[in-house]
Amino acid sequence: MKIAFVGKGGSGKTTLSALFIRHLAAMGRPVIAVDADINQHLGPALGLTDDQAAELPSLGSHLPEIKEYLRGSNPLIRSSDEMIKTTPPGRGSRLLRIVEENPVYASCARPIALDEGSVRLLATGAFTEEDLGVACYHSKVGAVELLLNHLLDGPDEYLVTDMTAGSDSFASGLFTRFDLTFLVAEPTRKGISVYRQYRDYARDFGVRLKVIGNKVQGPDDLAFLRREVGDDLLATFGQSDWVRRLEQGAEPPLKSLEPANRTVLEELRIEADAAYGRRDARRYTEQAVLFHRRNAESWANSKVGIDLATQVDEDFVLGGLADDGERTAPAGAHV
Repeated sequence: MKIAFVGKGGSGKTTLSALFIRHLAAMGRPVIAVDADINQHLGPALGLTDDQAAELPSLGSHLPEIKEYLRGSNPLIRSSDEMIKTTPPGRGSRLLRIVEENPVYASCARPIALDEGSVRLLATGAFTEEDLGVACYHSKVGAVELLLNHLLDGPDEYLVTDMTAGSDSFASGLFTRFDLTFLVAEPTRKGISVYRQYRDYARDFGVRLKVIGNKVQGPDDLAFLRREVGDDLLATFGQSDWVRRLEQGAEPPLKSLEPANRTVLEELRIEADAAYGRRDARRYTEQAVLFHRRNAESWANSKVGIDLATQVDEDFVLGGLADDGERTAPAGAHV
């Protein structure tokens, strides 16, 4: 399952995404965690020190080698220099799996041991002082979009992404790359405004959206969320001494999380698992192609110097986990 956590800044989306990742890992499920937020706080939320988080490799800095690996022997892509963040896979492309070893994970992923289980963490890299005035943050998360376009994941496997705050992710096609998006909303007007933006944008692309109410302190807060969110409200996460201790630098064991809040994490897992059964492989591929064509026409053709629409393999559909275990998309086959 490909899962995203979104919400306004300060809503608690990083904390809840980290808790969900811990919950999955404690169940023995394979998990890749991706920090695609401009502030890069997912590592510390998973127990890394600030120094350890600062030493994480940046996906953006490894983008050329990522492109070269994913290109594989795809005959429609002449060189990795002609790949952009939306380049879709085709026959001959190399595809990633959650449970495997490959050069991309070797260079960019770092294992994190948790008190229950372990995960792999990928980070886009922080927006640095050198980027100011010369780079857009979407150049950082472009690597995430490229990876998701080439990812084959099976049931009971998870890639969980902590997205950048607000509705900023709609500036690219990244928001369509997930089976399910959890929007973390506080019971406030600002929290609901981000939900409405995301809901309205997502509706046109069939993006599945569920809301997690956070910092809910009583029945009035719950009534407010139910009134404003309706059926999109999946669960509410209450005040947590466990989270407070974590934010103060402690590392409390997950088993000591409040039972009601642990139940919320299980509700999220059940919803995520159900989303896998509803996925539409053809639509997922068609959306990748749609945003690739849009990027090609708006800026990439002139930058790269070719018509990037010629990279689209019209007969290719990115589907479920291939039975043959091949690393590449075989010619004449849908995978």
